[in-house]
Amino acid sequence: PLVVTWHNHTHADGPRAHLLRLLERRAVKAATVVLGTTSELVDRARRRGARDARLAAVAVPRPHTAPARPDRPGAKVRAELGATGRPLLITVASLDPHRGHELLLDAARAWRTAEPVPLVVVAGEGPLRPALQRRIEDEGLPVRLIGRRDDVAELLAAADLALLPGSWEARSVLAQEALHARVPLVAARTGGIAELVGAAAELVPHGDAEAFGAAVLRLLADPERRRELRESGALQAATWPTEDETVAQVLSVYDELTQPRPLGQRFVT
Repeated sequence: PLVVTWHNHTHADGPRAHLLRLLERRAVKAATVVLGTTSELVDRARRRGARDARLAAVAVPRPHTAPARPDRPGAKVRAELGATGRPLLITVASLDPHRGHELLLDAARAWRTAEPVPLVVVAGEGPLRPALQRRIEDEGLPVRLIGRRDDVAELLAAADLALLPGSWEARSVLAQEALHARVPLVAARTGGIAELVGAAAELVPHGDAEAFGAAVLRLLADPERRRELRESGALQAATWPTEDETVAQVLSVYDELTQPRPLGQRFVT
């Protein structure tokens, strides 16, 4: 038996997108079971012709209770980034076109007149970096590109908000890490984000830079709402499957499919 797992949406245009749709259709029709990490992907597999499509959420590792760098408190991280005395906003993603960084820079224009001006720190590397850096410098945006980092947990622990501006993701790693870390999240309503976070984040229409920027300013001005999101985020994160539960669910599918079938069913097509 063939089991296919869909983790994400394919990002392509033109002939390549058409080819990917054909390959998806062939793959799901050949599969005994298709596992989708969001309800949207499960529905998509069924539209492509899957005989049996099921929801199978994928977990990210839960954070350790102790900080990875106890000698590096949040105040020190903020000072290193230049965010002392001002709000620190964090986003983590590769600098690729579908990740929404252009929209983030559009939203950041509105933050230049805030008091104090928040600092947006973007962790990640990719082909858009030169163009994004030019925009930041030309428009005087309060944004820093810091490249690929291996201290995301420390960055999040120091942040006032986490930002997810527009990438289609089934189960955003950043969203999961932010809620686990009790960091309020502002995210575009796209992909599986609403299903993942429920009411435990500020969700705005996808592609609306003005709404995204306004949501950030509104949240920075409302400490009680940030407290509510920290609490509801932790509760929402507690409902997600653990790594062991994710593995057990997938193994149960293979166990089901490899069980000997009654003799009368072996030749049924």
